[in-house]
Amino acid sequence: MTAPTGTRRDPWIRRFHPTAHPPTAPVLVVLPHAGGNASFYFPFSRDLAAHAEVLTVQYPGRQERLGETGPDTVDGLVDGVERALLPWRERPVVLFGHSMGAVLAFELARRWERAGEGPRGLVLSGRRSPLAHREEAALHLQGDDALIGQLTALVGTDAGLLADPEFRELILPSLRSDYKAVETYRYEPGPPLRTAMSVLCGESDPRASVAEAMGWRELTGAAFTFRSFPGGHFYLAERHADVVRAVAEDLASFVPAPASG
Repeated sequence: MTAPTGTRRDPWIRRFHPTAHPPTAPVLVVLPHAGGNASFYFPFSRDLAAHAEVLTVQYPGRQERLGETGPDTVDGLVDGVERALLPWRERPVVLFGHSMGAVLAFELARRWERAGEGPRGLVLSGRRSPLAHREEAALHLQGDDALIGQLTALVGTDAGLLADPEFRELILPSLRSDYKAVETYRYEPGPPLRTAMSVLCGESDPRASVAEAMGWRELTGAAFTFRSFPGGHFYLAERHADVVRAVAEDLASFVPAPASG
């Protein structure tokens, strides 16, 4: 199947592995973590392409969008993603977000539900429930070393790259912008979602304990699934095959294949 008109050149969307799925097949939208880029999720696109049309979001300010200044609020980022997905809304969309991406996926689902129809499912990874608010240091207001130290601690970026001054200079603006967005985000109470939700987390994630991740259950009135995996904040790279299997199961649950015959 070809892409809907307007998506091929949209800077917000990367299609690493275009597939010929029927129109009834799910579209999996991958929303990266703070400071993350679309290429980090290339292996997930590759291994989930048999189950869905995979669209990976590329936020402004990184890789081929390096010269762009991106929004520094959750609402601003959701605005950009929502516009980019308009051509795909006739398809059954499933949102997958890791860390900051989980917040964006959740808020986009709320926005779509308020407008009428939400996504077919949510997969939220590596993020505590908005009901489990923490008072934490505002890293976006701190020096460059504090931000880089956070990345190093979470093992989300190669330590050798982080020691390279040129690489640091390239990633710091988008990293700071993303951290400002997620650190200034505050959940506005509202009705539970009507969208089915799957939550994944690392059992030793310092940013989201198992109990904090389980708290997402309170934010949907639909089906809820929870899985935890050995590992920290970037458990999804350490347990790649297990996470791919889990997301494939979620896709089949959210968007069942049409009955044959």
